Amino acid sequence: MSGSLTQGLGAVVDRVSEVVVSPPEATQQAVGYPSLFLLVVLGSLVPVVPTGALVSGAAVVALHQSLPALALLTVFGVASAAAFLGDIGLYWLGRRGVGSRSGSRWLSALRGRVAPERLEQADRKLREHGVAVLVLSRLVPAGRIPVMLACLLSRTPLREFARGDVFACLAWTAVYQLIGVAGGALFPRPWEGVAAAVGLTLLISALPALWRRVRPTRSS
Repeated sequence: MSGSLTQGLGAVVDRVSEVVVSPPEATQQAVGYPSLFLLVVLGSLVPVVPTGALVSGAAVVALHQSLPALALLTVFGVASAAAFLGDIGLYWLGRRGVGSRSGSRWLSALRGRVAPERLEQADRKLREHGVAVLVLSRLVPAGRIPVMLACLLSRTPLREFARGDVFACLAWTAVYQLIGVAGGALFPRPWEGVAAAVGLTLLISALPALWRRVRPTRSS
């Protein structure tokens, strides 16, 4: 009797552990997609959230779903739409500051994040290539804000900015999703793939700052 009870309790514990560690797929989707959307929007408005890592991690999880192609397509659509909405929202808030004498805290925050030489470089590329430079700025770590600020200061219309930003967000999502797919394909367990993909995206994001610190040392 006691042996049967022990086996029964053990089965219950195993089942609970399975649900906690690996929740049902429907639960993952119901919680994961809205969370991904909100976090990417937030990360686009307040550039401190590692949105690239979020997309890569979501791609790893999607790769292990029962219908991976559909899950990956959903992640792509959710992340692209969220990035575009966040960019448009930030640009709209910045335009309010450009059009007012006193400016705005959003415009001031953007100015504070961009060194004068980087703003000058972004402005030169914007004049040479137009809003097409938005695509490259999204793919280069820490390149989005300087180009957006250059667009704001040159008074680029919101509609024109949006046309370029659509392709920028699609390309950005595709690149970081491919990083997640590569990480998920290398490891059999989802958490291992997520860790690898997130670690790689964070390393890529840190490369520009590391390069700026090393470059003066080399030139001296």
